Amino acid sequence: MSASSWVTRRLRPVDQHEFSKIQHGFDRTLHLPVAKILPGEFYATSDDELITTTLGSCVSACLWSPEFGVGGMNHFMLPEAGPSHIDARAIQSGGEAARYGSFAMEHLINAILATGLRREDLRAKIVGGGKVLSIATDIGARNIEFVRAFLATEGIEIIGENVGGESGRQVRFRPATGGAQVRSLGATSRRTIASEEDSYRRSLKDQPATGDIEMF
Repeated sequence: MSASSWVTRRLRPVDQHEFSKIQHGFDRTLHLPVAKILPGEFYATSDDELITTTLGSCVSACLWSPEFGVGGMNHFMLPEAGPSHIDARAIQSGGEAARYGSFAMEHLINAILATGLRREDLRAKIVGGGKVLSIATDIGARNIEFVRAFLATEGIEIIGENVGGESGRQVRFRPATGGAQVRSLGATSRRTIASEEDSYRRSLKDQPATGDIEMF
């Protein structure tokens, strides 16, 4: 991304005010800030930093512009919410509504497009959707199906996937480069994630990783 490209397109930096509640850390290996998102949260940035989260049946969409290095990531549990669960304040704040895929995707895309980018500038990688919950409905599979369909409708190309299976995942995404690092979680972490997601699913409220790292 060159400075002249930003001027030519008259891009604005991502507005960070709406992300004041996002936890931040620092990666001492890469010397980069790290934004840590939880279920129902999303984060977008114009800076060179990492975004990380831990997923079971939940899905994260990683969106970015390869030309400008602007992008973000979300973390949602369920594909859709019925109209009775949604009000204008929730949609504006991204709180309750962003826990659902339809709103989590819209919030993230809108935050990125507010810079002046266009949908056709964006590419996507999707992560998560593991079958970690002991319930009849495969929520992970529904989330994967939803995010693929949503991105196809929006005309945003998916160029990488790390989805499905029966393991949890820890993902780190770097919008400045489009690089995503995924680590599979061991059995103990999987049980912890499953328990947390089950409680989260029931209430709709708000570990160390082990295994191989996969870059995509």
